[in-house]
Amino acid sequence: MLKTASLAGVLLATLMGATASAQDFKLSSTSIAEGAQLASDFVFKGFGCDGGNRSPQLSWSGAPQGTKSFAITAYDPDAPTGSGWWHWNVVNIPASVTSLALGASGGKTMPAGAVEITNDYGVAGFGGACPPPGAVHRYVFTVHALSTERLDLPDNASNALAGFMIGANTIGSARMTAVYSR
Repeated sequence: MLKTASLAGVLLATLMGATASAQDFKLSSTSIAEGAQLASDFVFKGFGCDGGNRSPQLSWSGAPQGTKSFAITAYDPDAPTGSGWWHWNVVNIPASVTSLALGASGGKTMPAGAVEITNDYGVAGFGGACPPPGAVHRYVFTVHALSTERLDLPDNASNALAGFMIGANTIGSARMTAVYSR
C-alpha cells in the first residue's frame, strides 16, 4: 500500500507541476487584446479589405522548462473553408527570444533563423484579418514552446505540415484570441 501511495503522490506532484508550468506560460500584446476587435492596422490589404496588414507586437513569458525554440501561429477557425484560415505561421524562433516587435513580419526585426511559412493568402509572413462581411471571426494567436531547436520543413511547407510538426514538438502553449468583423 505504501508503494501505491508513494507512486500516486509522485504522479500527482508531476501533474501539478506540469499544470503550474502551463499556467505560467503567458502571451501578451501591446497591439491586440483578448476578445477585442482587431484594429485596421492588423487587417489584410486585398480581398476587399483595406488594412495595414501589419503583424501585432507579441510578448511571452514563463515558457516550460526544456523549451528549445518557439513557433507562432495565427489562425481563423471561423473561415468558411472547412479547414479554417492560416494567417501566420513562424517557426524556428530561438528560445532566447521572448517577443516580436510590431510589424516584425517580413522585416528586419524578425529573429535570426526564424522562418515564416506561406499563409493561406499565398504570401510568406503575416496576412491580416479579412473575413467575409457579416459574422464575427476569431483570430487565435498562439505561441508554442517546442522541444526542438529547429523544425526541418521544406521551403514550400504547407500550413498543415507546419501545424503537424509544431503539434508533434509542442511542450506548452499560450494563446490570445482577438475578433474581427466587417
